[in-house]
Amino acid sequence: MTRRTKIVATIGPASESPAILRRLFEAGVDVVRLNLSHGPIDEHLDRLAAVRATADAFGKPVAVIVDLPGPKIRAGSFPDEGAILVTDALVRLVPGNERSTAAEIQVDYPLLLHEIARGERVIVGDGTVVLEVLDVGDDVATAIVRNGARMQGRPGVHLMCEALTSPTEEDCVLADVMARAGVEFVAISFVRGARDVTAIRDVVGTRARVVAKIETGAAYDALAGIAEAADAIMVARGDLGIDCPLEDVPHMQKRIIRHCVEHGVPVITATQMLESMINAPSPTRAEVSDVANAVFDGTDALMLSGETAIGHDPALVVRTMSGIAARAEADASYHQWAERLAGLERVRHLSVPDRTAAAMTHAAWQAAYDIEAAAILCCTRTGRTARAMARFRPATPLVALSPDGSVVRALQLSWGIVPIQVETTATTDEMVWFAVERVSNDMVTVGDLVVVLAGAPGGPADWSADVLRVIRIT
Repeated sequence: MTRRTKIVATIGPASESPAILRRLFEAGVDVVRLNLSHGPIDEHLDRLAAVRATADAFGKPVAVIVDLPGPKIRAGSFPDEGAILVTDALVRLVPGNERSTAAEIQVDYPLLLHEIARGERVIVGDGTVVLEVLDVGDDVATAIVRNGARMQGRPGVHLMCEALTSPTEEDCVLADVMARAGVEFVAISFVRGARDVTAIRDVVGTRARVVAKIETGAAYDALAGIAEAADAIMVARGDLGIDCPLEDVPHMQKRIIRHCVEHGVPVITATQMLESMINAPSPTRAEVSDVANAVFDGTDALMLSGETAIGHDPALVVRTMSGIAARAEADASYHQWAERLAGLERVRHLSVPDRTAAAMTHAAWQAAYDIEAAAILCCTRTGRTARAMARFRPATPLVALSPDGSVVRALQLSWGIVPIQVETTATTDEMVWFAVERVSNDMVTVGDLVVVLAGAPGGPADWSADVLRVIRIT
């Protein structure tokens, strides 16, 4: 069963070796995430090099997202084996970045003791641990654990008073370093509006694409502007569920995904998707339903965090997620979605280039459906035509061909796209026939019909795909 929804896997101590990376690629990982909140930059550069070398040896284009630390406050590292914060136990909160224990949590925010007060809640992790402040002194605060759990790594600390600036100076430095290293995406945390996206884009320029994480109510309210400014969106449900009522998160997830798919912006659904598999060999039934429902919502990609970074069997987690997603896709209402999208675009006020893209991609989807084409081939320089095509979630295999290796890797984040790197061609005819020849051995056979969507080489914009052909393989 072929899976069209992409899988993002976070790389950490459990998955950084070439042997495990290869197992992840074999299991179906399309995109790798490096979380810069954990570990020094040199460690992540080493992991990036390992990902590139392993992917090249495996023969698969793999995109890399680096998740910038952002203004998020974090606890000092808990022991590798974890520490259990017991409900009703007392715990000290101390400004600093030393090791944390079950008795004392170091918090890397110098103003901590000035910005918390007796009776306020402090959230540690993705809402897992809830503390209530009992007393605030000159050097330490005392809190009681209202909801306990095991803590590992450097979990986030959420203060009710938090009002921090994004992106930070550190974010800008790290974004520049990683863009120079050749990553496809940088993800920015705690985005409040399009200005924050623009600020990080000014740093990376055209070297990398920007992923905006929607994790606050303010970002959700500003979704339209953020999605227009960003290259991709992440539904970061952990902090979203802390900043907003938990019961609102499922509805918010659906609206974010729907908006992104309509506008051709790749969207990632993240946080606690198969979290029990950090230690367990199988997911909970609720987790299975969560993954499937994200697929039904239309997400481009599903993200694994601790499951692959520190989990017991990262490859098993990926295989499990892949199977759930593929099964859900078999029952997803993609055709009804495509017809609804076509109707929406007839009444939306689009610019001329956008109207052209909408018309051409809809025509390609309709043609492929009507003639039962074996494949849709998108010849694209920047990836925009292929992403516009993917909005329709075609049942027909969707192949994107581009001469740019970075574009090919970046398209691994988009639903259903099989990206292939090709040579630059001089004419549209050469491009079309090269595309057919490039995929004929793998996806289509003699006698099959294929739909080809392309633009004239050297044309003004990738949105201006102006060639639509139906070709029979001979």
